[in-house]
Amino acid sequence: MICRLCNREASFFKEGIILNKYNIKYYFCDHCRFLQTEYPYWLNESYESSINPFDTGLVKRNIDLSRKISIMLYYYFNRKGKYLDYAGGCGLFTRMMRDIGFDFYWKDKYSTNILAKGFEYNNKDDIDAVTVIEAFEHFVKPVEEIESILKISSNIIFTTELLPGEIPKLLNWWYYGQEHGQHVSFYSSDTLAYIANKYGLNFITDGRIHLFTKRKINKTMYSILLKTSEFGSAGIITKKMKSKTASDMELMQSGKFKES
Repeated sequence: MICRLCNREASFFKEGIILNKYNIKYYFCDHCRFLQTEYPYWLNESYESSINPFDTGLVKRNIDLSRKISIMLYYYFNRKGKYLDYAGGCGLFTRMMRDIGFDFYWKDKYSTNILAKGFEYNNKDDIDAVTVIEAFEHFVKPVEEIESILKISSNIIFTTELLPGEIPKLLNWWYYGQEHGQHVSFYSSDTLAYIANKYGLNFITDGRIHLFTKRKINKTMYSILLKTSEFGSAGIITKKMKSKTASDMELMQSGKFKES
């Protein structure tokens, strides 16, 4: 099997059951330390619902990440700039970030925008940074997706669970998502470093929130800054920003926005 990330030879790792009925193979690449499923022919069944019914952490995760990413944008990026949530699902994260005061837009090839209507990305605006929340593991063609994102911005803030040093057995790691079959690409820290090096980017992570950027950012300060969100700093930033909740409603009432 050819690695879908670096095009080297990937070795057979394990077999596992997807959706309680398909016996599929996993392959690991020693070169970039990327783990992938065989070609995912089962995805039409996996995505019968655009919102994964097994994802009970959807709302809590977005609340937590909206706080942490607000801190990142406030201190490392242009707080008055435009931002894009790529693979934005139902629009929850876009809406939450606009409610805080950041000028966020939505883009998703496969989901319906329910909560951020009127704020779809127009493929023209300059975007300071792209957020990609829990989507890298869904990418069937990760190189193609990453290059599409880099055409929008060289700053990518994203989340995906990292493979531990020793690859977990299939029954010992919930992130394989065998019950829903949507997770088909798994990255180690080495994999993300490989991607960053390929595109001339810096790779920074606190273990959960990862960043590809051309900017020089102190990795220790990055981790400390994100941890401060647990002690109320995100609330302070929210008070400094001007929420777009009311102005967005007025814009929609005026009829000046255009639904996609």
